[in-house]
Amino acid sequence: MERFVKAVDQKGYRDIFSEEYELLEYLAFGKLTLDKGETFSADTSSFETALVILTGTATVETEGEKWKHLGGRKSVFHGKATTVYVPCQSSYQITADTDVKIAVCKVKAENKYQPFVVRPEEVVVHKRGEKEWNRTVNDIIADNADGRVHRMVLGETVNDAGQWSGYPPHKHDGEFAPEEPNLEEIYHYQVNPEQGFGVQHHYTKDGKIDTAYPIRHGDSFAIDIGYHPVGAAGGYQVYYLWFMAGESGRNLNPYEDPDHKWLHEQ
Repeated sequence: MERFVKAVDQKGYRDIFSEEYELLEYLAFGKLTLDKGETFSADTSSFETALVILTGTATVETEGEKWKHLGGRKSVFHGKATTVYVPCQSSYQITADTDVKIAVCKVKAENKYQPFVVRPEEVVVHKRGEKEWNRTVNDIIADNADGRVHRMVLGETVNDAGQWSGYPPHKHDGEFAPEEPNLEEIYHYQVNPEQGFGVQHHYTKDGKIDTAYPIRHGDSFAIDIGYHPVGAAGGYQVYYLWFMAGESGRNLNPYEDPDHKWLHEQ
């Protein structure tokens, strides 16, 4: 079963990691591409859902709420996201005010909360890293959503050209619980300029997984276990939307590969 899924230019809704995807228990992911004036409706069933507007502007209706003209980014490299949280056991409708692309991030949930919007000015921005691993991390649904969501944690990361993130390499598969959380994660990438590339390294210490994937604009990656640093090629920014959930709650405490902790002491 493929963990890394290459981009496909497809109108409408594309299921990238389905709700039946065997490697993930809690997460599913799809991407919605609508032309101006088109609509899309869906039920969330047993998944709390975040609609992250990647580009364009849309109107979203759910649970008696209607938010008009959300979004507006030219690209994910032009400003922070607008995101609509839709609870489980609900339905929603999206109307494209312009051509629009939306990431549909699904997390298994039993508790139903109220829908809400996270606007760009509410996104919490972190500048993280040093030396060759500088990146910007935008927390969209994180500490600001305590008591408002069941399991979901979600944000966006941008690596500047030639920089790494998820670095020194870390993981969160619960191997060293309770200190290390057990959280699945999905990445969805964009590259600026679009013809560029990056690299997604993925490995486990026992060597059963030790591979690297070329990141291209629109690719996606499912992380069930292992370390997973991301590198941007020289001259190209790499963005990835990330979201995670698991059995250990919403606290993030990634476990760093001991072999690379010395990097902090350079």
